[in-house]
Amino acid sequence: MTATIFRPTDERQVEDVVAWACGTRTPLEVVGGGSKRRLGRPVQAAHTLETAALSGLELYEPNELVMTAKAGTPLAEIEAMLAAHGQRLAFEPPDYGPLLGEAAGQGTIAGAFACNLGGPVRLSAGAARDHILGVRCVSGRGEPFKAGGRVVKNVTGFDLSKLVAGSYGTLAVITAVSFKVVPRPDKARTVLIHGLDMATAVRAMTQALQSSHEISGAACLPPAHAVASPVSCVAEAGGSITAIRLEGPGPSVVYRCAALRSELGTFGHTEELHSANSAALWRSIRDVQPFVGDPRAVWRIAVPPAAAPSLVGSIDAEFFFDRGGGQVWVAAAESEGDALTAAATVAGGAATLVRAPSALRAHVDVFQPLAEPLRLLTRRVKEAFDPHHILNPGRMYPGL
Repeated sequence: MTATIFRPTDERQVEDVVAWACGTRTPLEVVGGGSKRRLGRPVQAAHTLETAALSGLELYEPNELVMTAKAGTPLAEIEAMLAAHGQRLAFEPPDYGPLLGEAAGQGTIAGAFACNLGGPVRLSAGAARDHILGVRCVSGRGEPFKAGGRVVKNVTGFDLSKLVAGSYGTLAVITAVSFKVVPRPDKARTVLIHGLDMATAVRAMTQALQSSHEISGAACLPPAHAVASPVSCVAEAGGSITAIRLEGPGPSVVYRCAALRSELGTFGHTEELHSANSAALWRSIRDVQPFVGDPRAVWRIAVPPAAAPSLVGSIDAEFFFDRGGGQVWVAAAESEGDALTAAATVAGGAATLVRAPSALRAHVDVFQPLAEPLRLLTRRVKEAFDPHHILNPGRMYPGL
C-alpha cells in the first residue's frame, strides 16, 4: 500500500480521514509541525495525518487571559502575539527541535499540549496540562467531541482535556485548544552560585525553593556543561554553576534577589544575571542545549531531588540538573539504558528516553514501564477512545 500524507484544512476533513482509517482499520501517524516526531516510540503506521494546516487564532481575550487556537498554530506565532500584549504561556514550552535533529521553531500549540511539555518554570507553574481549559478533538472512532471550555468555570465533570494532554496523540486528534495565559513578569534575575558539588547544589536549590522568595527556576550545570553555556560569565566560571531564577514586579525582584544572595552566601560566591543573559541561560536549559549535537542517547529522569546526586554517581553518563534536582538530564551510551532505568527505579523516580535512534526506541521502554493496574487502566482508556488502535499505535507503549 502506498503511504499517504493527509493534510486536512478544516475539522470536517480530519473527521473524514479518521473515519476512513477507522472503517478500514488503517493506522495513522498523527503529527503537527513534526518537531516532536522523534519523541516516544516509532509509530507503527504507514500513513500520516498532519494538522499543520489547521492554523490560526480563534479567540484571544487579553483582559481575560485566555486564548483559543487551532491545532497547527505555530508556537512562535502565539508567543509573538502574547508578547505584543505583555503576556506569555505560563508553562514555558521547550523547543526540542534541535535536540531531536529538527529545525528550531517548528512546534505547534497542539503538539505542546499533546506531549504535556513544560520548561524550568514547571516548579512553580506546572506543565501544559495545568493550563488547558478545553479541546476540540476527533476520537479514534472518527467522532468529534468537545471537552472543557474557554473559562475555568466551564471545566466541570470529567476533565477529558487533561486526559488528552500528555497522550501523545494516541487517544484523539486535537483540532483546537483553549488555554490560560499569564502576564509577562516585569523583571527576571538569576542568582548564580559558583563551584558547588552536586549534593551541595541540591541543598542550596532546596533551601531557595523552600524560602519565601517565589523561585521560578532552579538548575545546576556541572563544569563540562557550564563551560559551553551561551552566557559568557557562566562559560568562564571555571566550575559548576547553580542557577536560581526569580521573576515578578521590578522592585520585588530586586529585593528578593538581594535577600536570596545573602541567604545563599554561605554556600559560596554568588553573582546575578539580568535580562538578556538570564533569559539566554534558561532558554538553553529549557531546550536541553547542552546535549544538542551530542551523539549519545538522551534520557530525562524524574527523581526526588535528594536522590539526584547519588543517582548520577551510580551511572556512567554526562548530566545536568533542572527543577531543583527533580529532573536530571542524562546523555549516555545506548547500552546504558537498562542501567539508567534501574537506577531511576531504585531512586524512586522514572526514566524517559527522549532521544535515540529509531531502532533503539522500538526495542526499549521509552517511558517507565507501568505497574500492572496502571497498564490495565491505560488499555481501557485507549479502547474507549480508539478501539481499533489507529491513532499513533505503539508510540507510548507496545500494543497501545
